[in-house]
Amino acid sequence: MIRLHHCHQTRSMRVLWLLNELGVEYEIAVHPFDKSLRSPEYLVLNPAGRVPALEMEGEVLWETGAITEVLCERFPERGLGRPPGDLDRSDWLIWVHFAETISQHTAALTQQHIALYDDAMRSPIVMKLEAKRLEKCYAAVEGRLSTPVENRDYLLTSGFSAADISVGQSIYMAKHYARIEPFPELTKWYQRITDREAFRQSLPPEGAELLYPQEFYPPWEG
Repeated sequence: MIRLHHCHQTRSMRVLWLLNELGVEYEIAVHPFDKSLRSPEYLVLNPAGRVPALEMEGEVLWETGAITEVLCERFPERGLGRPPGDLDRSDWLIWVHFAETISQHTAALTQQHIALYDDAMRSPIVMKLEAKRLEKCYAAVEGRLSTPVENRDYLLTSGFSAADISVGQSIYMAKHYARIEPFPELTKWYQRITDREAFRQSLPPEGAELLYPQEFYPPWEG
């Protein structure tokens, strides 16, 4: 049995979406996004004190990029990975891991807007810089999707993959701080992939405690 340790609206949602796309059986342990992730019991699962942690076949995996690679190799029949030798292998790896580039800027903004409890600790400069960095990431995705090749509905020429899941979930979080509408190809792609049932199944259930209670957080002026 696969067991995912998860917090709503965090990177572990990326793994949850992938599990839903794979169509495999799993259990989910939902944790509050608080200091309980630093408990000795949880640190056995993820020594960084973060989500996700994935228990599978007697092993515990952590770090979303690694989990994505392992799950796609474990369930190749779903076609969400690109194995060594595949023409899209290198691009698949690039985009799977580019999700973390996006997420690191989102994490900085989440700290500024949400985690810091005192306005004196917040920095308008950091907020504006990190939001602009997210827009640079959006521009990279926009450029990829604007490449003049056939069937560029997804990040890879060969079609939908875990790369779309990884980058799409990172943008789900990032769009709380930087709007995607100025990037038309990205916006169409995002609408396309988030219309999938597996994405909807990975969203927080009604009544769940949310990391992002607001839909959008404009830069703080101080």
